[in-house]
Amino acid sequence: MTFAERITEITKSPVALFALLGVLILIFAVLKIRKIKFTTQMITLIGVSIALAASLQLITIIKMPQGGSVTAGSMVPIILISLFYGPEVGFLTGFLFGIINFIMTPFAVHPVQVLFDYPLPFMAIGIVGYFRSFNIRGILVGVIIAMLARFTCHFISGVVFFGSYAPKGTSVYLYSLLYNGSYMGLETIITCVIIGILPIKRLAKLVLNKTTLAKL
Repeated sequence: MTFAERITEITKSPVALFALLGVLILIFAVLKIRKIKFTTQMITLIGVSIALAASLQLITIIKMPQGGSVTAGSMVPIILISLFYGPEVGFLTGFLFGIINFIMTPFAVHPVQVLFDYPLPFMAIGIVGYFRSFNIRGILVGVIIAMLARFTCHFISGVVFFGSYAPKGTSVYLYSLLYNGSYMGLETIITCVIIGILPIKRLAKLVLNKTTLAKL
């Protein structure tokens, strides 16, 4: 089979197509993460952020039957680490949290589904790091975009792997949109409220040195 024929076969299968997409995203993230210059403080704060996110994840406001939940702002620690150190560190923190989250609350029907429901959506939170001007409006825009990227991962997983849960006669796209949108919408609102209340600039001054802050 030629290379072109293999590509054609992959595009015919949604699972194979999304597997390829997931791998490409992971490769992109790894290339970004390799540029990180780790410090002891950074490693410590990454660990603290993951621990806080995991703890907040346990405070469940609404739990969905096929996975997913509304939490007490579990994405806030990952957002903060992304704002303080940039998207690359956010990608790494989100990826590690995704692995921890899978260990804590495993829900697996396929390896590609695990990829799109755990590491990838939480890695997407690192996108907030591209909005690290510490202007609250810009940060909130970044939060919404990052949460939308997370929702997209869950939406893809819902369409490809959880379509059988859709009521008879209901489009799997509509089902996934409503199912994942219901809890992700509330999660986004809670996250934005918490971020809007927190003294981001003051926290940044505690974490970052004056030279780094001046560059932002």
